[in-house]
Amino acid sequence: MKKKIALIYGGNSEEAGISIQSGRNVSQNICREKYDVYEVLLKGVDWRVLNPAGDEVEESLPQRCLDGAAGGVQVDKSDFSFVHEGVKVKFDMAFIMIHGTPGENGLLQGYLEMMGVPYNTCSAYVSAITFDKHSCKRFIEHAGVKMAKDVFIRRGAAYCAEEIVSELGLPVFVKPTNGGSSFGITKVKRVEDLEAAVELVFKEYDSVIIEESIVGRELTNGIYARGGELVKLPVTEIVTTREFFDYEAKYLGESQEICPAQISAELTAQIQETTEKIYKYMGCSGLVRMDYIVRDGEIFFLETNTVPGMTPMSLVPAQVRAAGISMEEFVNTLIENIC
Repeated sequence: MKKKIALIYGGNSEEAGISIQSGRNVSQNICREKYDVYEVLLKGVDWRVLNPAGDEVEESLPQRCLDGAAGGVQVDKSDFSFVHEGVKVKFDMAFIMIHGTPGENGLLQGYLEMMGVPYNTCSAYVSAITFDKHSCKRFIEHAGVKMAKDVFIRRGAAYCAEEIVSELGLPVFVKPTNGGSSFGITKVKRVEDLEAAVELVFKEYDSVIIEESIVGRELTNGIYARGGELVKLPVTEIVTTREFFDYEAKYLGESQEICPAQISAELTAQIQETTEKIYKYMGCSGLVRMDYIVRDGEIFFLETNTVPGMTPMSLVPAQVRAAGISMEEFVNTLIENIC
């Protein structure tokens, strides 16, 4: 009997639309001869199976439902199942494709762990740490990995812009500690603009991290488990004319992603070794992507992505293609690791 997969996308952050695109791309590459795939749109407490009959999902339905339209049937969260035409269907596993909360910060993983349902990402514990930029940096700073200097501020805490600039220099990057896809990030070039950037973050988030600017080449590298081994994907270089790799650069075509990166074999190996080192040190599982800045041959860790984008234009699928691996083989390997 084929196992039943809940392919979960959507979520409660600004990245919900991108999550849908990632989920739909994954869905199109799952082997239907091996698995029954049910696409689950999650938004708050509204978890809907969009194709309860197991058929193909209409292209526009996920976004319409995200925007509030009717469709699908509700998931019974008491045992992670649903009922269709009087028949109860219980999921055997979950494939999480939610970027941001609750799919990347450990909340959904915690629920699935309590339900005893296997899934494809890092554990709830690891996801919670890696999603918070400050926590992640503090966790791995003893692993011998270089990182930009930073200052952490909790909402309501006193801070002095002049002291921060004295410590970090200018420009600095002001970021929410637990945001994704470059939402809410500001590059600050003048000390008098720092407070406004911090307060902008506090409108939506409870904490902020301010990082020194390291000028160099932006590189990123995916890694995933295949059976008992780790597969290190090719390195990608990101080139953009914008101030940094923001949302527009990522998703609106205002960047160039070069894969494999035009760097030396030695630097490629060093980045891949750093990725593997962090992956093991953090206790990651499944697919993870690490982001870096390289300045004068020195590799500086930026952040960990435990549910990286999987749209056709995303970084990891490009690395998979560059490695000579088909998306179908790649996706089904990720699923086989869940079983």
